[in-house]
Amino acid sequence: MGRRKKIVQECETLMDDPEHIRNIAIAAHVDHGKTTLTDNLLAGAGMISDDTAGEQLAMDTEEDEQERGITIDAANVSMTHEYEDQNHLINLIDTPGHVDFGGDVTRAMRAVDGALVVVDAVEGAMPQTETVLRQALREGVKPTLFINKVDRLISELQEGPQEMQERLLSVIHDVNELIRGMTEEMDEIDDDWTVSVEGGTVGFGSALYKWGVSMPSMQRTGMDFGDIIELERADKRQELHERTPLSDVVLDMVCEHFPNPLDAQPRRIPRIWRGDADSDIAETMRLVDEDGELVLMVTDIGIDPHAGEIAAGRVFSGTIEKGQELYVSGTAGKNRVQSVGIYMGGEREEVDHVPAGNIAAVTGLKDAIAGSTVSSVEMTPFESIEHISEPVITKSVEARNMDDLPKLIETLQQVAKEDPTIQIEINEETGEHLISGQGELHLEVIGQRIERNQGIPINTGEPIVVYREAPQEASQEVEGVSPNRHNKFYITVQPLSDDIVDEIQLGNVSMDMPELERREALQEAGMDKDTSQNVEQIHGTNILIDDTKGIQHLNETMELVVEGLEEALDDGPLAAEPVSGALIRLHDAKLHEDTIHRGPAQVIPAVREAVHRALIDGEIRLLEPIQDVRIDVPSEHMGAASGEIQGRRGRVDDMYQEGDLMVIEGIAPVEEMIGFSSDIRSATEGRASWNTENAGFRVLVDNLQPEKITEIRERKGMKLELPPSVDYI
Repeated sequence: MGRRKKIVQECETLMDDPEHIRNIAIAAHVDHGKTTLTDNLLAGAGMISDDTAGEQLAMDTEEDEQERGITIDAANVSMTHEYEDQNHLINLIDTPGHVDFGGDVTRAMRAVDGALVVVDAVEGAMPQTETVLRQALREGVKPTLFINKVDRLISELQEGPQEMQERLLSVIHDVNELIRGMTEEMDEIDDDWTVSVEGGTVGFGSALYKWGVSMPSMQRTGMDFGDIIELERADKRQELHERTPLSDVVLDMVCEHFPNPLDAQPRRIPRIWRGDADSDIAETMRLVDEDGELVLMVTDIGIDPHAGEIAAGRVFSGTIEKGQELYVSGTAGKNRVQSVGIYMGGEREEVDHVPAGNIAAVTGLKDAIAGSTVSSVEMTPFESIEHISEPVITKSVEARNMDDLPKLIETLQQVAKEDPTIQIEINEETGEHLISGQGELHLEVIGQRIERNQGIPINTGEPIVVYREAPQEASQEVEGVSPNRHNKFYITVQPLSDDIVDEIQLGNVSMDMPELERREALQEAGMDKDTSQNVEQIHGTNILIDDTKGIQHLNETMELVVEGLEEALDDGPLAAEPVSGALIRLHDAKLHEDTIHRGPAQVIPAVREAVHRALIDGEIRLLEPIQDVRIDVPSEHMGAASGEIQGRRGRVDDMYQEGDLMVIEGIAPVEEMIGFSSDIRSATEGRASWNTENAGFRVLVDNLQPEKITEIRERKGMKLELPPSVDYI
């Protein structure tokens, strides 16, 4: 029997034993060594050759991942590991580190119970380390820490045991500060989730040279840092690997310190599902009952050239098997399961069934998208997976040959299904399609994959930055009149506080919540009691409040009012960009008695006009997306590097020394950062390393407002002159 077949059989045997299952993700800042570490774990489990581990990058299955040397898609693999004479099944997801692919990390966290956070010993905790930790903790996923590239401290920085220990302790301290800050408000976490060497939740090592240690492994093998420094300096890395193999240290830590589904699900279910806690389905999910009704949360959609669409996700209850007819949340009818499998790196192995507590790969769920709830009975779906950042950059895509147009439209719809952080706007009339994503690299990769995987030659336009519009003041009451003059709406607008906007973005306030919970959450964020009781609709980060009293026919007209409001907010009055952070109050309405005179053609334009006029009275402004920028550079190039930020309408907030490098931290507008990579390379002779992270939106400075608004209106083919009432810009 082949080694692979044997592993699949072992996995199948262990699937029915949730006590010995661990679902984990490996997450880190870009280039801190996640995929190299995963290679080691695969070699330790006998799935790839020990010799090529670390160079093979088995989880980077796409060509472009191998070419660019970064992980773009989260990749799943199941393996087995024997710990304390007991075999364990480990379902692992290797996630991307680059900020543009953060959506994959968020989705992976929904499927797992533990996150192994990898930090580079030399660079320490970086901005993206903080982001992945926040993504894990928001999903109720327990962290442990692996400090990678310790060999660099010994060979490059020539540190002795004392200096090394101090540096490693400072990394642990920084990570714990982040964990403490984030878990303070989480009621369901009773234990202390900070990591510690003594507790065995911190490992050290070198993924490249395949050795690792932790406190338990040192006690077992008798090796200490002195021995490691000696062997590393003597170039006896093979001996080091043989005496204390990395895969054993990490997989032991996974089996010992990460919760199994039986421990994790009772804690996680209330966090990610808002259904009735006393229902049977809630009970079977808490108990990880493989005989209960089936509940599967889809976290990833992929394409297999032979099998078509594959939905990967976590089975929270019941058992999924071929031939089942299942409901997919948000769609009508049922989907029939065509095959069920588990992941072995880039390949899928079909199995008969996958029970609760495991990660499954399923074909046949044609209506599912990343984030769907799939179940055998109709049920309250899981909370939608909230992505921390929103699309900030757009490119137009068109097929070079008109014959490819239908195929391109189909491919773009597929892209949106696979990656919910991408937004696609398809214009059937002009043949131009807009893709919005997290950054330049994100869109470049999508474009390349359309050409390479689908064979569709495309032309892409220059990157366009996505703006927002937001009111700055409270407006006066504005009247909106319907075209037939029989219906009137009285509306005001005011800016929402940042705290409330943050709560909406994090998914802590939404219309899907029970009203009482939503009211409490809004009051906690600073909204007054009366206002929070009258919330009629939340659209994007805007809230509609119904302050009317006893108006006849308003109930049946409200749906149209909301439709008019949403239209007005999707295309703001300045440049038809989305409006954000507005609190809209409907104070009064006068409606015609006859239904026929208050239909959509009357109500929608009246509300739209009133909202736009109120926004203009509230001094609406364009907001531009900004990014945090961090540059690590030798001190002789510091001036050139900080000049690159300042020359892009950015500002430098901090400069400090770290080791032999200077660190420059600041912020800059996304639009000005296009083309930054080639400029910073030439300014610093290629010696700078940098990373950016989206940091939300800020008001565009007043002297640039008219020019930018005109530019966007021209691009969208709108009239260039603004409404006369916009005279304050």
